[in-house]
Amino acid sequence: MSAIDARGVAGRDITHESAVQHVDGSALYTDDVTEPQGMLYGAVGLAEQADARIVTLDLSDVRTAPGVVAVMTLDDVPGKRRIGPVIDDEPLFADQRTDYVGQPLFAVVADSVERARSAVRQAQVVYEPGNPALTLAQGVARELAVLPEARLSRGEVDQLLEQSPLRHEGELYCGGQEQFYLEGQIACAFPGEDREMHVLCSTQHPTEMQTLVAAVLGQAAHTVHVTCRRMGGGFGGKETQSWPFACIAALLARHTGKPVKLRADRVDDILITGKRHDFRTWYDVAYTQDGQITALRFEHQLGCGYSADLSGAVADRQIFHSDNAYYLD
Repeated sequence: MSAIDARGVAGRDITHESAVQHVDGSALYTDDVTEPQGMLYGAVGLAEQADARIVTLDLSDVRTAPGVVAVMTLDDVPGKRRIGPVIDDEPLFADQRTDYVGQPLFAVVADSVERARSAVRQAQVVYEPGNPALTLAQGVARELAVLPEARLSRGEVDQLLEQSPLRHEGELYCGGQEQFYLEGQIACAFPGEDREMHVLCSTQHPTEMQTLVAAVLGQAAHTVHVTCRRMGGGFGGKETQSWPFACIAALLARHTGKPVKLRADRVDDILITGKRHDFRTWYDVAYTQDGQITALRFEHQLGCGYSADLSGAVADRQIFHSDNAYYLD
């Protein structure tokens, strides 16, 4: 009898640990946690133009809007102003110019969700329009790469392609995806003693949220605690893209000394967060009469948006998996 059989595990149906709670509606998500007395609510003001210089950002009406407790911009960040999961190339709020439509410009904390969201719409922003690259083809044509190219090769590809009597060239385009999780992006930050910060966050990567929140607050990582009991969907959209919400909620909580909830509505969520990449691939393949591939050249391009994020790892995966089930000499 194997060790697995002795435990009585192999071949048995195991009930999901949250199955009953999911069915009867008692499962707690971040937004279901009982709010403490004094909870405040955050909202984010978003850019309306891409690749534009911010001429003026007038927040006077925002600061005097009903229920507003505080307004914070990039100048109010006590720690690192630019962060990222791999490369620190993303400002917490737009830095003098915008990178994309929907980029956070500032944050508001108020005594209700409705008042916070109403206040951010009172901002007066003057832009000097730029020249954004809005498609993958435009980015390639203007050489707007966010990371250096990577190359992988094996064998005498050029020679085999030239010698082959059977050869085919083509192009493939695969559009991007919005993860569209049922539960939107949300974070609740609770300031504690000795500058500790506890963040409840709908995230696939609590440790990364801990690291980035600590960087924004300018304090040691062990003083930040991030918890995610369960998510209402992620699909990669909450691996790194939960960081603006966790960091801004923590920043507002640190500034006010009060617990803060930042829950994005669906439109803001989609505008703020990145997506799954669109890909464009050129291929040149040599093959035999019976269909065996003898040489193959790929060129892959992927739309990364304005920052690196996890695009390097995604591009690597595309390259490493290009041969699929084939062995290519």
